[in-house]
Amino acid sequence: MPHVIVKLWRGNSEHQKARLADAITKDVMDALGFGEESVSVSMEEVEPQDWAEKVYKPEIANKSTQLYKQPGYDLSESP
Repeated sequence: MPHVIVKLWRGNSEHQKARLADAITKDVMDALGFGEESVSVSMEEVEPQDWAEKVYKPEIANKSTQLYKQPGYDLSESP
């Protein structure tokens, strides 16, 4: 625990996905104080034409109260 799922368009290299998983792992460890052995990260690739139906509507629009980072929201504007 915790497990982070990243949904992204196809087209990123295995190297890019591994770098992203490493960065997420380090940030989770830093922010939550877990050891590396407790963190897992998975990648789910989605075709661009399927994004709205498979990701945006069910995961973003329908769960907006659970989002800590909204799409297009500027982090520097947070209170």
